[in-house]
Amino acid sequence: MDSDAFLLSLRRFIARRGKPMELLCDNGTNFVGGDRELRESFESMSATLQEQLAEQKIRFRHNPPIAPHFGGTWEREIKSVKAALRVILREQSVPEPVLQTLLVEVEGILNSKPLGYVSSDIADVDPVTPNLLLMGRRDASLPQVLYDPNNLLGRRRWRHSQVLADCFWAAFIRQYLPGMQGRPKWKTDGIELKVGQVVLVVDPSLPRSLWPVGTVTETLPGADGRIRIARVNVKDKVYTRPVVRLIPLPHLEENDMSSTNRLS
Repeated sequence: MDSDAFLLSLRRFIARRGKPMELLCDNGTNFVGGDRELRESFESMSATLQEQLAEQKIRFRHNPPIAPHFGGTWEREIKSVKAALRVILREQSVPEPVLQTLLVEVEGILNSKPLGYVSSDIADVDPVTPNLLLMGRRDASLPQVLYDPNNLLGRRRWRHSQVLADCFWAAFIRQYLPGMQGRPKWKTDGIELKVGQVVLVVDPSLPRSLWPVGTVTETLPGADGRIRIARVNVKDKVYTRPVVRLIPLPHLEENDMSSTNRLS
């Protein structure tokens, strides 16, 4: 949860999977601090070393503040794992080797999911999975071992881990597969924000009556060309916020403004 812990986990990841060119993350202090420390270390090197190591730099792409939904891809996976583990473990505590084995089994399950549609034609090739991209071959993991959980828990730790992994799979397919259905409310496009639009900035840390009002100064489209982030000027300060945290306010005509002033 701190910068050191993040950098250690990054080193472990690179040792296992290789160096990534880009990291997608939120604005957690551990990620921001780790990004800053890596940049400062690079800038402290000599010009010759910087030139030689320029291709080894890792680009950090941070989500805008207060926008966890921007990490939809990985947040959905985290939710699936947490929900299934909560069903499996409940309040029980398990030995650390059992938990580590269970989490690696879960990793294998998630990385075996197809990245596209699975054809019903047996002649078609198998779909691409994350494991195929990571290992360069088809998933060669061992088949799931099934044991009766009534008389094995607490006796053999490796059997305990297999029972928990089987429970995870059962809970995972009950909760994950129904969520694959599309939501109709995301099928239509709404009205996009424009520069000069007056908006109400949603701030969960403040009461609704104290939410600030500002003016959109810049809109930032996503990879699909739709406006997803905007910069808002509030009392000479500029805030970067996702559009879901911005409520457009109706435009006041001059007659309406004069009437409002008289009423006030």
